[in-house]
Amino acid sequence: MSEAQVTDTSNSSLFATDARGMALTATAILAATAAMKLLIQLAGISNYGVFRDELYYMACGEHLGWGYVDQPPLIAFLAWFVRHAFGRSLFALRIGSVAAGAVVVYGTGVLARELGGGRFAQFLAAISLLFAPGYLAFDSFFSMNAFEPLFWLFCAWIVVRILNGASSKWWLAFGAVAGLGLLNKHSMLVFGFALMAGLIISKQGALFRSKWIWIGGAIAFALFFPNLLWEARHGWPQIEVVRNGQLYKNALVSPWRFLAEQIAFLGPLGLPLWLAGLFWLLCRREGNRFRFLGCAYLIVLVVFIGAGGKSYYPLPAYPLLMAAGGVALEQGTARRRASWRVAYPALLVLGGLFIIPFGVPVLPVDTFLRYSQVLPFSKSVEGERDVATAELPQLYADMFGWDNTAITVAHVYRSLPPAERGDCAILGGNYGEAGAIDYYGPGLGLPKALGGHNSYYDWGPHSYSGACMIIFGEQSSQFIRFFGDVQFAAMANNAHATPIEQHVPIYICRKPVAPLSVLWPRFKMII
Repeated sequence: MSEAQVTDTSNSSLFATDARGMALTATAILAATAAMKLLIQLAGISNYGVFRDELYYMACGEHLGWGYVDQPPLIAFLAWFVRHAFGRSLFALRIGSVAAGAVVVYGTGVLARELGGGRFAQFLAAISLLFAPGYLAFDSFFSMNAFEPLFWLFCAWIVVRILNGASSKWWLAFGAVAGLGLLNKHSMLVFGFALMAGLIISKQGALFRSKWIWIGGAIAFALFFPNLLWEARHGWPQIEVVRNGQLYKNALVSPWRFLAEQIAFLGPLGLPLWLAGLFWLLCRREGNRFRFLGCAYLIVLVVFIGAGGKSYYPLPAYPLLMAAGGVALEQGTARRRASWRVAYPALLVLGGLFIIPFGVPVLPVDTFLRYSQVLPFSKSVEGERDVATAELPQLYADMFGWDNTAITVAHVYRSLPPAERGDCAILGGNYGEAGAIDYYGPGLGLPKALGGHNSYYDWGPHSYSGACMIIFGEQSSQFIRFFGDVQFAAMANNAHATPIEQHVPIYICRKPVAPLSVLWPRFKMII
């Protein structure tokens, strides 16, 4: 072998070693960033109480089925699994959401790597997600919204890998992930449509000639089919929930406010990054191969604005833009002084530290109230009409009052003659109130609750006659009209709760105008 050949072989080995070392360093950086996410979320995992929707999901976990009035079945199955495997603590319930958030932070950096980004791009993308206010908030409690970004991100990563030369058989994994995503939340349909449309718009239609993409689609449909069948058999209740929410529950949001709230959810300091990512995907030659991601984001945004969706609905799409933004800024600062690559991540970290208390309940509530006066943020995560006057953001307000309400109902229940308790039903005005009885009731000696709100209505009046009922909470002033003998029994007063839960009236009702099985449809509330 010649000296030149030996030198070339030696140089190749050195380059390979350097590449492996850089990859290991990048992986270590991403792992450290994900670990930081875990620590932040764990710091507030059980500081406040149970969130309203968590009470409902746990109740759904006791009535397993292929669908529910307002959601697919995956969240209920997860609630069932957590309860049977780990118990009923807040830590056990929320650790899955925390872990999903950490994986999304790590995966955003991995997607940046797949888009061609180096260590700086990967770190910048991951750190931007770490301190995004919307992600801090939704990863703080057990909900579909904590898991949804994971499904979207994984699907996008698979398509990028295929475009980078991976086997077309990866479409099988895409189908499995998309199918599970549909069982988590129906908005996966919007993202799936946006991805496919984005591929066509960006002239990647050749991908559709592969048999594997169609087999992957069949896998997704097969996984989704039982829930789709359930929806059809029950008259498509999800459509009714969305329509009623727009009419009676959700605050109207203009397109301009919708866009402004995207900035709030990602943080003002994150705006340059995801805008740079969108520009890189749509307009830069280096991002041309991955243009479908930018197109998919715009389609998602237009669909949700046009359909009157809540402003947080596009949130799972932003890891895609953050990953692209990391690559864009890495390429744009390659010839600048190193200080450029230190200043922006430092700003993201410092700004993120100030934002943490608004997404993760790390502060005692009284301390948070004082803090929020110094650094005001939006009080409503979901934009619902009845939280405008709450002292706390809706995320936190909906964690207060449920235990006290259940305790007060228990006092009323125990005041009844023992002979009357056996046939005395307890009905909550909304699924949070009914869920509070189901969650705290076993320790208070209470029976399972009834409710007319969403899936609680489907679970029926059980075998109660209605001769004696404890009715409390939302809509109780309407429900007590069905009884000839109504006694105001107590008021549950809950500081820091949402306005509708701050003063909860509790009534003992007797002499119904008809048996409960006949009256039951009048308790129905789908919203």
